[in-house]
Amino acid sequence: MQQSRSQVTERDGLYELVAGRDVLDSPRYNHDIAPTRVQERTWNRWHITALWVGMAVCVPTYTLGGVLTAYFGLSVGEALLAILLANVVVLIPLTLNAFPGTKYGIPFPVLLRSSFGVLGSNVPCLIRAVVACGWFGIQTMFGGLAIHLFLGSIFDGWKSLGGTGEVIGFLIFWVLNLWVVLRGSESIKWLETLSAPLLVLVGAGLLVWALPNVSLSELMAQPPKRPEGASATGYFFAGLTAMVGFWATLSLNIPDFSRYAKSQKDQILGQIIGLPLTMFLFAALGVVLTAASPALVGEMVADPVNLIGHIQSPGWVALAMALIIVATLSTNTAANIVSPTNDFQNVAPKLINRTRAIMLTGVIGLAMMSHELLKKLGWLVSDLSLESVYSNWLLGYSSLLGPIAGIMVVDYFLIKKQRLDLAGLYRDDVYPAWNWAGFIAFGIPVALTLLSMGSDLFSWFYDFGWFTGSLLGGLLYYGLCSLRGASPVAIAKPTL
Repeated sequence: MQQSRSQVTERDGLYELVAGRDVLDSPRYNHDIAPTRVQERTWNRWHITALWVGMAVCVPTYTLGGVLTAYFGLSVGEALLAILLANVVVLIPLTLNAFPGTKYGIPFPVLLRSSFGVLGSNVPCLIRAVVACGWFGIQTMFGGLAIHLFLGSIFDGWKSLGGTGEVIGFLIFWVLNLWVVLRGSESIKWLETLSAPLLVLVGAGLLVWALPNVSLSELMAQPPKRPEGASATGYFFAGLTAMVGFWATLSLNIPDFSRYAKSQKDQILGQIIGLPLTMFLFAALGVVLTAASPALVGEMVADPVNLIGHIQSPGWVALAMALIIVATLSTNTAANIVSPTNDFQNVAPKLINRTRAIMLTGVIGLAMMSHELLKKLGWLVSDLSLESVYSNWLLGYSSLLGPIAGIMVVDYFLIKKQRLDLAGLYRDDVYPAWNWAGFIAFGIPVALTLLSMGSDLFSWFYDFGWFTGSLLGGLLYYGLCSLRGASPVAIAKPTL
């Protein structure tokens, strides 16, 4: 017979929920967003390292150096330094927000119930979900192009399909992504673990191919594309903010993965080992290959898929495209499908299960790329480029997500003192439906960011949006909670 009240047990600092009828019958609960059991937390530091290698080695990472030099006016050296520093900076919220996921086994939307309320958590969740769906569509576009080039290297007739072939490749890759995630977290873990060494080998091979055709000293000496005599500081910090924004989304929903970690030590070391160096090296590879592309293929090519597509050997093209498909698949499944899947379930857990949430993510991502797909089919004429969409998106959305990161860290570590009512997060009688302190602390930085976009005097607030947003959001939340005398939720002692 099912027990009526839930119990919480603790083992080596990891908490586990034994759900009773009070939680199982709650409209805020379903099996897929329930806390992971301790025996389900199987990811060690190398699995988490592989997760970050798999997510970081992707086409957008490759193009980051070009984005910073072309759009933000940085030199090559400044761009690479900005990428390295940004990923060291973003490790802070990533590691801190991963703590409650590891300790309590809860995903991102359930953790947000503590700071934004049981119902209010849906607002930041859906903001995060829409961004992820957009990135899912962008990455699927790159993966679809790789499939198109792969099939074109095998079947001569495929090349004549042109843009139609790219759209078919998009749909094939779209289905492949959804299939992997539908198979569950273990399939994602093993995809990342198996793909990580392959991706490192691909990067090394491309570097060996490119180095004889580029002078690194000349590359580093190239002048930046900004007004002559202009101070580098403002350009550098705007670029730094954009690079932080690249993983601003994951700094929020990292509990979706850390809930599977064996220990806090594993999640901390895995992220430190896997993220900063991988991002730096693959972005540097993109800079080198882009500079070498005129000598390699006769024209400047800024992304690896098109660059490799220029190779005259069909066998090498097929092999390289297969590996790029794996690279893009490992990034897309982990970074862009897992989070919105959990976020959409949080809206109505009894109505939207995991399968429905995955399909909803896929459909929204497809709809957001409809403009680009129609262009490739020749049904629409537009000057809007995919590169400009995601390069401009980096700065804009990081400004909106920064306050959420600051609020989450302050709520868990300073307000709740790392103590959550695990069963209460899945009911309506412990945490408020709407935590207005969270919304005020979120809304003020966002409003100031939007106002600063049209002001020369306060443009710095937007340019440094993630930093200003996260700091101001965290400070406001702490002040509001202190004024109303907020204290950690009383928690029953766990059963050992």
